[in-house]
Amino acid sequence: MSTNNRFWRAGLATGAALALAACSSGAAKTTKAAEAPLVIGASVSLTGDFADSGKAVKAGYELWADTVNAKGGVLGRTVQMKIVDDTSSPNQVVTNYQNLINKDKVDLVFGPFSSLLTVPSSQVAKRYGYAFLEPAGGGPAVFAQKLPNLFFVQPAPVVKQGDVFADWVLSLPAAQRPATAAYTELDDPFATPVAEDIRARFEAAGIRTVYKQVYPAETQDFSTIMTKVAAAKPDVLVGGTQSEDAYGQVKSLVQLKFSPKFMFLSNGANSPVEFPDKVGAANTAGIMSSGDWFPASKAHGSDEFAAAYVKKYGGTTDTIDNTSAEAYAAGQLVEEVAAKTGKIDNATVIATLHQGTWPTVLGDLSWDAVGQPSGSFALIQWQNGKLVPVYPAGVAQAQPVSPKPAWGG
Repeated sequence: MSTNNRFWRAGLATGAALALAACSSGAAKTTKAAEAPLVIGASVSLTGDFADSGKAVKAGYELWADTVNAKGGVLGRTVQMKIVDDTSSPNQVVTNYQNLINKDKVDLVFGPFSSLLTVPSSQVAKRYGYAFLEPAGGGPAVFAQKLPNLFFVQPAPVVKQGDVFADWVLSLPAAQRPATAAYTELDDPFATPVAEDIRARFEAAGIRTVYKQVYPAETQDFSTIMTKVAAAKPDVLVGGTQSEDAYGQVKSLVQLKFSPKFMFLSNGANSPVEFPDKVGAANTAGIMSSGDWFPASKAHGSDEFAAAYVKKYGGTTDTIDNTSAEAYAAGQLVEEVAAKTGKIDNATVIATLHQGTWPTVLGDLSWDAVGQPSGSFALIQWQNGKLVPVYPAGVAQAQPVSPKPAWGG
């Protein structure tokens, strides 16, 4: 073999070795990048007025992370949830999201609880180009911002929660409908619009308003307000409520021994654990609210969600708060975007979710250009110590009970 041949062959070998080393190095970097955790930040109310519901949001987020990680994560990346307490404060929620994005450099963010906190926090997300999947802020003020990065992870805007109650009442024979109504409304971008939507429809149908009161968020003593309700003797009481105020209204009415024939509370009464604990299980009978997830649901991943929830947190499927299901659904959407596109980043999430329909534990979801979902809620009622869907017929598991039983039974 000539000297030139030996050098030529040696050069080839050296080049091949270098190429292989380069490929190995690139593969190592790719593998390392693929294995980097997918960090998702969220500000949640763990203290303050929204703490009960905030804790349910946290439970849903963390349950989804556990579930998807058990299947290998998102595109091979382990999901890490970074959850911080906003104390139910609009100022703190802004600070939290600014820190999550700018200091912690999270990959994605999920939303807080309530429209009150969603409005300012979604603006932060928009400023930095982050998708904002939020399971608990669907009041009109949220969508009035017209943010293309926002997606409300429920079947419909919150004003539709009142529609399902109004639909049912107005479907009753005239002799069975309420003739008079009272409205007690928290001054809140979620709660007030729900009650006002019902009031407009009831008044148009001839149901006379005999009392209306909008009260500030600081209200803790409801005796004066509910004394006026009792004096007006409405057939139906509509409460535009969050949580603590819903409990306060019921407890005051029990003390006053006034029980309306129909009672709807927009929030608070839809908590399967907190509501009976706070007002007494015997005082829940017949009270109505609205919901979007139920233990017998056959929606995408519902059985897996319910089983995983009971395994992680205990209880039974009847004690699962649908707020946890809504938070869990936000995670499902991230999982599905990644599976469809083969990547996961904010621009991809925003562009992809604006197309098509997406299966979740809440049913199939889709949104308009500003994040409003296009579906509907179900009417739920406390019967025999449990929350059950009663209307419309397609989702009902029991017939509605009316008039509402008296307190204590």
